[in-house]
Amino acid sequence: MDGNGRWAKKRHLPRAVGHQRGVDAVRRLVRAARAMGLQALTLYAFSTENWRRPEDEVSALFGLLKRYIQEDLAEFVENNVRLKIIGNYKALAPDIVALLDDALARTAGNDGTTLVVALNYGAHDEIARAAAQAAAKGAITPETIEAALDTAGLPQLDLLIRTSGEVRLSNFLLWQVAYAEMWFTDVLWPDFTPDHLQEALDAFANRERRYGGR
Repeated sequence: MDGNGRWAKKRHLPRAVGHQRGVDAVRRLVRAARAMGLQALTLYAFSTENWRRPEDEVSALFGLLKRYIQEDLAEFVENNVRLKIIGNYKALAPDIVALLDDALARTAGNDGTTLVVALNYGAHDEIARAAAQAAAKGAITPETIEAALDTAGLPQLDLLIRTSGEVRLSNFLLWQVAYAEMWFTDVLWPDFTPDHLQEALDAFANRERRYGGR
């Protein structure tokens, strides 16, 4: 979900306003994903590298996260959306951990769309933790690593979307993206709409996936 800061800069607004509009886009897209019948939607909310940002911006981001969960949790429950967190969210502030644990527990029985939020997440860290866990149990194989990833139990990643014109993965789902299709757009995240999501899905549907075969 890239481009909140640039969206605000183009309009001579504080970066915080861009992040607020980014949350509005999250709401639109989560509702659209449910209406479209998507099994899972994963949003890269905060990376292990984002700690390098100014302290006031980091604080504002987590404030928005808390407000989003508090305001939308009832909607998740009502609409059968399951929440899942990937990344080391247990290292976050205790009040955020408690809020997330409560949301995870209250939506655990839902079997509609799974909303996966990547928090304090980095793919290098995820793969290293998974390899260590696999080694502690025995052989290190692709299967044992995959079973120990944060995304274990989720559907296979089919499509990765990145907004704002950036054409790189930025340490996101590096293991899972091995055979995923990718779709890049110049649209800044606050301007990303369900129509853009449908455009990406239509492009995905027209691609031939051979998984190394012919």
